Amino acid sequence: MHHLWHKWHHRHRKDRLGHRFGPWAWEGRFFERGDLPLALLSLLAEGPKHGYELMKDLEARSRGLYRASAGTVYPTLQQLQDQEFVSSQSADGGKRVYELTDAGRRRIEEDDETVRRIWQRAEDEEWDGWGYALDADAAAIMRPAFRLMRTAVRAVARAPDPERADRVRDVLRRARQEIRDLDKDQRPDEA
Repeated sequence: MHHLWHKWHHRHRKDRLGHRFGPWAWEGRFFERGDLPLALLSLLAEGPKHGYELMKDLEARSRGLYRASAGTVYPTLQQLQDQEFVSSQSADGGKRVYELTDAGRRRIEEDDETVRRIWQRAEDEEWDGWGYALDADAAAIMRPAFRLMRTAVRAVARAPDPERADRVRDVLRRARQEIRDLDKDQRPDEA
């Protein structure tokens, strides 16, 4: 088990920019396969933007859950241009500005439900609050949190008994409530 943790930690450790925390650091990611192009198209539907603006908008709209890199966004924009969903031109200062084409507008209209689902994900309980994990102070509790999770999983897996699983869930619920209570103590005006 320790070997698996080390392997995961090496692959998903916090990088220089503080990325890779939350549920997407395990198996999934905030954007599922095919979501990023639609997300970019939906942002361009709001008006022309250059690549850096799109990267910042992706982070803001995902509530900090996704931080795009130039190595991801620019190739995706090139792909969208090749598909004629996006056009671009050089603007003042040499920055390339991207704009949605009519074909791009039709593309997001065809997949409006997927676009809605993409941005709704940031609001879902599964993802909500994980943007805080990018904070340096929050990173300090990640290791003990993963140890707790590992201990809980191990306790249930070693003795597959529904009663034991219920008891472990109760312990985790109480711990979660105590932590929420600490948060409420820090923000009395929001209680």
